[in-house]
Amino acid sequence: MLNLYRNKLKRLKKITVLSPPETLNINLRSAIYPDNLMGYYIAPRFLDKLSVHITKNFLNLPGVRVPLILGIHGRKGEGKSFQCELVFERMGIEATLISGGELESPDAGDPARLIRLRYRETAELIKVRGKMCVLLINDIDAGAGRFDEGTQYTVNTQLVNATLMNIADNPTDVQLPGSYDSTPLRRVPIIVTGNDFSTLYAPLIRDGRMEKFYWQPDRADKIGIVAGIFAEDGLSQKDVEQFVDTFANQSIDFFSALRSRIYDELIRSFIHDTGIERVSQRVVNSVEGPPLFRKPDFSLSYLIEMGNLMVSEQKRVQDSQLVEEYNRGLFSRKQFPQATPISEPATVPTKYPVNYATKPVTDNGFQQSHTLSTHLTLETQEQVRNILSQGYKIGIEHVDERRFRIGSWQSCSVGELNGESDAISTIESCLSEYAGEYVRLVGIDPKGRRRMMETIIQRPTDNR
Repeated sequence: MLNLYRNKLKRLKKITVLSPPETLNINLRSAIYPDNLMGYYIAPRFLDKLSVHITKNFLNLPGVRVPLILGIHGRKGEGKSFQCELVFERMGIEATLISGGELESPDAGDPARLIRLRYRETAELIKVRGKMCVLLINDIDAGAGRFDEGTQYTVNTQLVNATLMNIADNPTDVQLPGSYDSTPLRRVPIIVTGNDFSTLYAPLIRDGRMEKFYWQPDRADKIGIVAGIFAEDGLSQKDVEQFVDTFANQSIDFFSALRSRIYDELIRSFIHDTGIERVSQRVVNSVEGPPLFRKPDFSLSYLIEMGNLMVSEQKRVQDSQLVEEYNRGLFSRKQFPQATPISEPATVPTKYPVNYATKPVTDNGFQQSHTLSTHLTLETQEQVRNILSQGYKIGIEHVDERRFRIGSWQSCSVGELNGESDAISTIESCLSEYAGEYVRLVGIDPKGRRRMMETIIQRPTDNR
């Protein structure tokens, strides 16, 4: 899809920046392509933020330390990357692209080397072509972020963070491994996009290195963008506003996907008329030329009807949660591999003996049916209770002494923890399995996917 947009942009002669429709009564079709393919709207706030950041990095402001990196974050599907492409085209800027998927490799050091190489290439483009150029890293949190205890923190992740920090601190002195060039480079602004920057290494996103911009289009922006998407479909300004208000909580890509779905009925009729066996030879390299379709129904009522179908599909995905059910069953099979015969009393195998009390014990409002294992300190047991009582998930991580110095923690496989006794039993197992290593307890907010606390509960010296 990005390549399709980029190919269209190459044919674009001029993009008109539209003011919000509510404040300026103009024809929204003035932003469409000369070939009437599709209209594009650049949000004024987005254009202002990018143009100021990029221009400021090319100016020599005495006594001013300008952040090299601009981080654009926000909800998925709001057009962060594509708005960047439109701004670059409007300003005549050439962008060098890096995907978040390129920030990991089986060979340690390759992603960091790639960032340095692309940065130097972009600096050379500025020098040779005499125009502004930028380095754009899309979905950086997907490649360098750490979401929960199941996300591996690799050497490449550390090197990517360290490399970006080094470039932000020394933007004119970026060297490739194994070589040194004393000639200063041209400063290259770096734009990074992502959904959740709280998953990134905190020193990387600190003020001074990265300027943050949270992008969430307001109603006026959405009206402008959606009017551009449906510019050739005969929707009036009033219809666009009602359409946007009907699906006010949906992201921009919802409306683009909805327009694509309107054509499904025409495609289905074409397949039926052609015959499913002949579709391939009719569509690919056909002597008859590409098939032509009449304009589908873009009435507001039909758009809302199809939009409601898409919303119901979204809700069905959210409500199914099959992966949680699968993981719960998988963890149960790992913990209890042998079924207990019906004739015998059901018992839960535990690695350590558990002392049971005769009555429930309540501690800080947390009720438990028995006292827990004495292999954990009372302080650790209290921390577990506090984490669970706040509705957080528990993560367990371990690291040996060598990797502890560089902070390269690895996650223990804990599965789905149901209750305090289950959590304590799992923690004891991890402590026993990694007896000669550091082990820490992590409290994770499942909604915000943020780490709320980290505390080391075992050190190698504890077992000596």
